[in-house]
Amino acid sequence: SSAAAAAAETTTTKKGLWHSAEFWGGMGAIAGWGMSGAAIYDAALQGPEVISLNMTSVLIVYSSLFCRWALIVKPQNLLLASCHGANIVAQFNQLRRALVHKMETPQGKREVDQMQSDTLQYGSVGLAAILGGPYLRKALSNAPNLGIVSTVAAADAGPFTVHFWAPMSKWFISGASFIDLERPTDKISLPQYTALTLTGFFFTRYALLVTPVNYNLFAVNIALFLSSAWHLGRKLKSDYMDDNNNTNNTNTNNNNNNK
Repeated sequence: SSAAAAAAETTTTKKGLWHSAEFWGGMGAIAGWGMSGAAIYDAALQGPEVISLNMTSVLIVYSSLFCRWALIVKPQNLLLASCHGANIVAQFNQLRRALVHKMETPQGKREVDQMQSDTLQYGSVGLAAILGGPYLRKALSNAPNLGIVSTVAAADAGPFTVHFWAPMSKWFISGASFIDLERPTDKISLPQYTALTLTGFFFTRYALLVTPVNYNLFAVNIALFLSSAWHLGRKLKSDYMDDNNNTNNTNTNNNNNNK
């Protein structure tokens, strides 16, 4: 739209890192590479029992959408697209490891069967939406007397575009973190949540510098930053602060016993 183009032109004339979409997008992409690296790290050094099937599945959808988004947003972000491509591969490997592990127990087999059923249902709906979306958008945009419905359907970042659905996939990541706020810390991946926290931080600013400006992306990254930082803080406290306190208490008790 002309308004979006005017806003983008105003932004590009401003100097400094604060107004640089390339800087914030690049830092966000580096944080995204950290997420891919976290999956590779976890695959190499941690057992499959720490893998969350829900989070891994959401991350696959999330990276697929953002890989596409990074290629069509302005300015184009090839570093971000490549990191999400790598993350898709890494997360599929994590999903494979988790499924193999689950299949070793009767309860795990039931979880896998339920996941297969859910995937078939949601996948069918998603495929129908992808194929029929462009036709529905055109019909709603050109329909007379629909007012705001036609305006929303035709919007550059509206519900018929990846500019809308890429941030929506991130809402599911934030939602998964919020729903599982008391997840045991031994099942929290430190590299993964460090990368998610940094991603939320950098993309909060980046969302306001791209064309079209993406307020949905802005809002979800605030939520992602807060939820991921919460889990990250719990993990750091458990692994480093609490362990140090326990070690100090043990040393104190040993010293008292030796007196």
